[in-house]
Amino acid sequence: MSKTYAGARLRRLREDRRLTQAALARMLEISPSYLNQMEHDARPLTVPVLLRLTEVFGVDAAFFSARDTSRLVADLRDALANEITADRVSPSDLAELASRMPAVAGVLVDLGRRNHQLTERLSEAAEGRGLTVAALPRSPHEEIREFFYRRRNYLHDADLAAENLATELGIRPGEVLRILTARLADRHGVRVSADSHRLHHYDAADRVLHLSSRLRPGQQAFRMATQLAFLEYDDELSRLASEDFPPDSAAWSLARIGIANYFAAALILPYRRFHTAAEEARYDIERLTDQFGLGYETVCHRLSTLQRPRLRGVPFSFVRVDRAGNMSKRQSATDFHFSRAGGTCPLWNVYEAFAAPGRIHVQVAAMPDGQRYLWTARAITRHRGGWGEPGKTFALGLGCEVRHASRVVYSDGLDLGNAAAATPIGMGCRICERTDCPQRAVPPLDRRLAVDENSSTFVPYPVADPEA
Repeated sequence: MSKTYAGARLRRLREDRRLTQAALARMLEISPSYLNQMEHDARPLTVPVLLRLTEVFGVDAAFFSARDTSRLVADLRDALANEITADRVSPSDLAELASRMPAVAGVLVDLGRRNHQLTERLSEAAEGRGLTVAALPRSPHEEIREFFYRRRNYLHDADLAAENLATELGIRPGEVLRILTARLADRHGVRVSADSHRLHHYDAADRVLHLSSRLRPGQQAFRMATQLAFLEYDDELSRLASEDFPPDSAAWSLARIGIANYFAAALILPYRRFHTAAEEARYDIERLTDQFGLGYETVCHRLSTLQRPRLRGVPFSFVRVDRAGNMSKRQSATDFHFSRAGGTCPLWNVYEAFAAPGRIHVQVAAMPDGQRYLWTARAITRHRGGWGEPGKTFALGLGCEVRHASRVVYSDGLDLGNAAAATPIGMGCRICERTDCPQRAVPPLDRRLAVDENSSTFVPYPVADPEA
């Protein structure tokens, strides 16, 4: 049985409760010196002490278990890329920091990102665009992505409230539109009209929800459910948004919209019913879209939120990217390493999906730290309907760790145990650790290049032997 070292977490809990080491030691019936050694990882937590800690602090024993820090380490590499390049910190330093002091690591990640954003603003202002630094605010949309990323794409209170309302209304496939229309009319006096030139517009004065006639039934249901969230859970939306953002700020308003959209998906796809269907279908996305009458993207997004305690689904990451590599959606219940430094890996199968729209592409991908993932990807195109009007094309990716892949239908026929069969990918060329990748677009951060005018290699940026 592996030993459990959790000194930083133990110390943080004690300080949060404003307990001295002597006071906590008395509660645990151990000596202060023994507690001090545990807090400094000189001694592991024993089972008796661990059980008493769960009683004293009211936390689950899993709180003290060893955690996968790969996600935090990847964020540190991203945020502190310049410091790595300058040899001020090493990858091993980041791994130790993430393991021993995750709260401090999180602060450094935030500071690094703010520094990167400030540098970008100054650069743009210096290019003579006529903008001052103050006129280039931090993107609220990026802040919203971080809001959901920090919560691993699961909002427990909103999910429960939506499921309770679904039970009250009797939400079921095939009757969602009728039920939501009746709720809007009977409870709120809101009439639904399919006459909008926009996707939707709510006229609060006339109590009319205008929807585009081009929306499919599932899209209409989603817009109606979102409006119900604003009408029936307005205070709760504000409370959740205020956890991270000041009221009436742009990010706060966007957070309210994001939470309302989450509520809408949880209302038309109630957690327990959808979780059961997903498990029975082995997460077959196309079967689920047919069963619930909703779009491919909506089902993928909902699958990435099934992380209710004691009733968890497969922990998925969900992404939406365009042909240029811009990532417009990035939600994750896993530790998959999303790049924030610009660009993603061209060997990732989400880009292969553009070559054959409508077909689901499957890939087992390996990250530089050895973690392997099963990814499905499919390209979708949306049109406003008129001839000659430009459409929108995206690739949607849904992935999970290989240890969960056997629960997913897309793993059938794959050799999941063969690590050599996985496609090696990375977070993005700028911070990827793979030095032998022929697809690399920029030199690696923390390695010296081997520049030789008398030879060339297939790898575009060969690195020097560190011992040479």
